[in-house]
Amino acid sequence: MFTNALSSLWAEPRATDAPERVSRDGLLVGVLMVTALLEGVLRDDVAWRPFATIVAVALAPVLLWRRTHPLACVVVGFGTGMAVGLASLLGGVPSVGLNTTVYVLVLVYALVRWGSGREIVIGLAVVAVAAAFAVATDYTGRADVIGGFAVLAAAAAGGAAFRYRAESWRRAVDQIRSQERVGLARELHDMVAHHVSAIVVQAQAGRAMAGQRPEAALETLAVIEGEASRTLADMRAMVRVLRDGTPAEYGPRPGVADLLSLARRDPVPVVDVEVPDDLDELPLQVDAAVYRLAQEALTNALRHARNASRVEIQVVEGAGTLRLRVTDDGQIDPARSVNHGFGLLGMAERVQLLGGTLRAGPAPGGGWTVDAELPTKVRR
Repeated sequence: MFTNALSSLWAEPRATDAPERVSRDGLLVGVLMVTALLEGVLRDDVAWRPFATIVAVALAPVLLWRRTHPLACVVVGFGTGMAVGLASLLGGVPSVGLNTTVYVLVLVYALVRWGSGREIVIGLAVVAVAAAFAVATDYTGRADVIGGFAVLAAAAAGGAAFRYRAESWRRAVDQIRSQERVGLARELHDMVAHHVSAIVVQAQAGRAMAGQRPEAALETLAVIEGEASRTLADMRAMVRVLRDGTPAEYGPRPGVADLLSLARRDPVPVVDVEVPDDLDELPLQVDAAVYRLAQEALTNALRHARNASRVEIQVVEGAGTLRLRVTDDGQIDPARSVNHGFGLLGMAERVQLLGGTLRAGPAPGGGWTVDAELPTKVRR
């Protein structure tokens, strides 16, 4: 288990949201350099005063690269500490250094927060060796040793905690964006496919009537123009959403009450819509989903039902559920049974998100049936 965890950590990529440098970094380094200089000048018990002061002041700028080069900064910071410790040991001086150099703990935090897994493993090994060397060369008691290692562990734990939090937030944002893309694709398909199918049907009818009833053909062209204008408006609204920072102006979403607008007597197939008069108020999600489901089922019927004379759209309210049933009496297109495309996939996604069920397939008496049941109370 430990080997698997280490392998997983070793393969961890670097954090993707690391800023190279921000304005407060320069301020932090400046404050630390001034503090080290003042400590080196004002403290009375500083061993090797000029050397210790120069090291503390010169090491502070390393913090500027702690996010972009965390491992190198740890090696420089703690490597310098070991070199100073070795020099004090050879020189017979108990302790060389300033208290200000505690800022090297920031390098431990930055290593875990921003480094890759490989950098974290190597860097923590360097920190552990430096800490063990410091204990060996300047042992001041068990309490100080435990406290020192606890502080190092706390710095590393802080980096891990903030890294995990940022990663969780990034994944949540990515998931939301993915859901938005799927939702936009579904809306785009439902809106445009329905309008384009209506345009195709009207164009076929207009071509058939052009020779015998020119005035009817002109009316058909007007309908086609209206459908094309609505399609263009819907596509423009969707493009506004897809462009970052550009708000889209949406009108009210169509719902169950708008299903009556799908009914028609001409051209064939006839579309009959049956909606309860005393339908209870529905949640907005369910209301919009029922309309989109009926719209997509009708689009599929117009596109794939051969020689269909009638399409029926029926909405029935039950105990805590709303049932949508769309049937046609056409001949089944083999391609419809084999390849459902994105339409049925989008319908299934809508129903699943609302906790409902969807069945689509050939009807026993011929034709095609889409049957969806949705709860009238959406789970939150």
